[in-house]
Amino acid sequence: MIVLKAPQDKVLGALQAVSGIVERRHTLPILANVLIRKTGAQVEFTTSDLEIQVRTTAELEGDAGNFSTSVGARKLIDILRSLPADQVVSLSANQNKLTLQGGKSRFTLQTLPAEDFPLVQEAADFGPSFSVPQKTLKSLIGQVHFAMAVHDIRYYLNGILFVAEGKQLTLVATDGHRLALASATLEVEMPRQEVILPRKTVLELQRLLKDEDTPIEMRFAGNQAKFSFSGMEFVTKLVEGKFPDYNRVIPKNHKNSVTLGRAALLASLQRAAILTSEKFKGVRVNIEPGTLRIASSNAEQEEAKEELEIDYGGDTIEIGFNVTYLVDALANMSQEMVKVELQDANSSALITIPDDNGFKYVVMPMRI
Repeated sequence: MIVLKAPQDKVLGALQAVSGIVERRHTLPILANVLIRKTGAQVEFTTSDLEIQVRTTAELEGDAGNFSTSVGARKLIDILRSLPADQVVSLSANQNKLTLQGGKSRFTLQTLPAEDFPLVQEAADFGPSFSVPQKTLKSLIGQVHFAMAVHDIRYYLNGILFVAEGKQLTLVATDGHRLALASATLEVEMPRQEVILPRKTVLELQRLLKDEDTPIEMRFAGNQAKFSFSGMEFVTKLVEGKFPDYNRVIPKNHKNSVTLGRAALLASLQRAAILTSEKFKGVRVNIEPGTLRIASSNAEQEEAKEELEIDYGGDTIEIGFNVTYLVDALANMSQEMVKVELQDANSSALITIPDDNGFKYVVMPMRI
C-alpha cells in the first residue's frame, strides 16, 4: 500500500515540525519513532516524549484507505534530507516494513505497531481558549526565555510562568538572580489562569512559532497546556509547584533613572566581558551625572574600562553585576533605547523600555 506520495520538501517539512522533541536515546525504543496515521488523503504525524506530544496533518497523495504505523523519525528525516528537494518521494507499507523511494534510491525501514505508540492522555478539564498572533507569543518568549533556570532543584523555576487574566497575557521567568517579565493584550476577557511550562516545551515552541499574524490558540488545564497553530497541535505536561510572587520582586519607585542607547550599552558590556574570568563574570558599573563607566578585571590583573556619555543628573552609584545577565537582556531586545533604574549599590536594578510598560527585567547586584 502506498501510504503517501509527495514532493520531498513537503514530507520533510511535516516531519521536521514534529521531530524536535524526539530523543535519540530513550528507555522506550518506540519514542524514537514518529507515528504515521493515514485517513484518506490526510496523513497525520505524531511524536511524543511522554511529557510533550506534537502532531501535524498534511494532505498527501497515496492509495485509498486507512493505515497506521510508526517508524524511526531521525532516520526518515536524514534520508529525506539527502534527497533532492523537488523529487517526488513515496512511502509504501509491506508487512512490518516501510519502503521510502525517491528517484532510483530505495530504503527499507523497520516499523513498530501503531497501537504500541504511547499517546499522551489529554486532560478533560481544559479552561476557555484564547489566542494571540504567533509573532506576539514568539516575541514574548524571546523577551524572557533566557532568564529561565537550568536544572535548578527548585524545579518550578525551570520553565516560564504563563498568566492569563482579564485582557492580559503575562510571561515570567526567573533563576533567582534575575527576573524577566513580558506581557501582551488579549482580545477576550479571561478568568485568571496560571501555568508553568517546562523548559523543553518553551524552547520547542520558540522553534516552531513563526513571525506572522496567524493566531496560536491556547488552553490550560490543571496539569496540561494545549496549543494549536498552523495545522499543528502541541500538548504538554506542566511543571507542578508554586511560582514565586514576581510582583514583590519588581522594584517600585527607584529614585535614579537613566535612558540610553541599547546598542552602545550592549557593545560596551560585551567588550568589558572579554576580560572577566570564566567563574566570575562581574563588572563594576559607575554612574554619575553625565557619565556611565563600566570596568572589569581578572586574576591576571588585566582590566577593561568603558565610558559612555549619558543624560543623567541623579546620585553617584557604584554597583556590581554579572555581565552575562545584562548582556542576555539587551541582546534579546530590539528597541533603540532602554531605561535603567537604580536605588543604590545594594538594591536590584530595573531595566525597562521607554513608552512600553509590557517589559520589565530585574537583575540583582553582585559584590565585587
